Amino acid sequence: MILIRLSKNIFQFSQVSWRQIAICLLILVASFSIWTSPVSATINDDRYEGNIYVLFGGNGSLVPPRMDLATSLKREKPAILVFCVDDSSDCKQFSGLVTRLQEFYGRAASIIPVSVDSFIDQDKYSPNEPAYYYSGVVPETVILDQKGQVVYDGKGQVPYEEMDDVLREVFNLLPRSESEVLKRRSFNEFNSGMTQE
Repeated sequence: MILIRLSKNIFQFSQVSWRQIAICLLILVASFSIWTSPVSATINDDRYEGNIYVLFGGNGSLVPPRMDLATSLKREKPAILVFCVDDSSDCKQFSGLVTRLQEFYGRAASIIPVSVDSFIDQDKYSPNEPAYYYSGVVPETVILDQKGQVVYDGKGQVPYEEMDDVLREVFNLLPRSESEVLKRRSFNEFNSGMTQE
């Protein structure tokens, strides 16, 4: 009798299709994902989810930077070093401002986001290494002029206007009070410049 039941169960199992097995596995995986908590970082917490410029600044073009500091100094191009860590809410919030800096100064200056977690621990750094300018605070923004001199060292979430004033001096632009307000073009303005009239 036991042998008959066993053979009957084996026969029933062999009639199960691969589709039914796949559906059962899918249900099992879905129920497992419900029981586990997903990794989710927001702009207001200190959890890591990925590169802050891609996720929170909406700007993947900053990573990796177009030019490293040594090349920027060699070409006598102003550099904006932004020191950060990817699991800091302050740095996440500041990433949008760095995107704004790139919007207006990205072609004229090298904007170099630097993850301080990538620093190799050593006693001294040379002036062509970003770690040379880091003072231990994130976010920190250091602006170097064409000669490689530090003209600004802002610690924390500094206002855009403060950095803009320094960059206007570096590039010999009119002060904000004497110039038109810089504003983004609308999508249609970009297109209208490309059509013939």
